[in-house]
Amino acid sequence: MNPFVAEFIGTTLLVLFGNGVVANVVLARTKGNNSGWIVITAGWAFAVFVGVFCSQKFSGAHLNPAVTFAMAAAGKLAWSKVAGYVLAQILGGVVGASLVFLFYKEHFKVTEDASGKLACFCTAPNIRNIPQAFFCEVVGTFVLVLPVFLMTDATFKIPGLSGAELPIGLGTMGALPVGLLVFAIGLSLGGTTGYAINPARDLGPRLAHAILPVPAKRDSDWSYAWVPVAGPILGGLLAALVNSLLVGKP
Repeated sequence: MNPFVAEFIGTTLLVLFGNGVVANVVLARTKGNNSGWIVITAGWAFAVFVGVFCSQKFSGAHLNPAVTFAMAAAGKLAWSKVAGYVLAQILGGVVGASLVFLFYKEHFKVTEDASGKLACFCTAPNIRNIPQAFFCEVVGTFVLVLPVFLMTDATFKIPGLSGAELPIGLGTMGALPVGLLVFAIGLSLGGTTGYAINPARDLGPRLAHAILPVPAKRDSDWSYAWVPVAGPILGGLLAALVNSLLVGKP
C-alpha cells in the first residue's frame, strides 16, 4: 500500500472511532450518553490501536503531523515526504469526522448543546487560558512522541520450550503499547484541553464542523484552533531533540 494512502486510512479510522466515542458520550439519546471520561479515554486508546495496527506496516503509522515532523527532524523520515504525510492525515481527519456526523446525524438533531456538538469534532480547554492550554498540548505531545522514539521490540519466552523466544515487534503488537500510552495521557493529562496532541485529529475535524450542515451549530472556535496545531508540533520536535541527546542520531 502507498504510505500516503495508509496514513489517510489510518487517520480516518483513528478519528472515526475517537470522535465516535465522544459523540456516543456527549450527544443526546445515545446508548452511551453521559457514560463519562473513562469511556472517552478508553475509546480513543482503542482508536489509536486500530489506526496504528492497520497502517504501521505501510507508513510507520504516524497518523499525526507532530509525529511526522518529529520523525523527519530525527532523520527517520525524508523531509520530502512530510507534506504528503500531513496532507493525508488532515484529509483523514476531515473524512473520519464527517463519517461520525453522518453516523450520529439524528442525535446531532436532538442535542441542544452547541458546544457539546463542537466537542464531537475538536478540542477546547475547560478553563480558557491560552498560554496554559498551549503548554499542556506541548507537554502532552512530548510524552506521546518521546516514548515512541524510545520504544523497543519486546521478546517473550515461550513457556515449556527451552531457549525458544517469541519476538513481538512494532509491526505486530506495537500498536498496543501506543494505544495504552494514549490511554495514560488521556487519563492523567487530558483534563485541561481534551488532549488533542495531534493537529490532524483537531484541525481536520474542525474543518469538517465548519463545512458540514450540523444542526444549530456554533462557530468552530478558530481563535483557539492554532493551539492544538502549534503546541503538538513543538512538543514533537522537543521530543526528537531530547531523543537525539539521549541516544544520538541514527
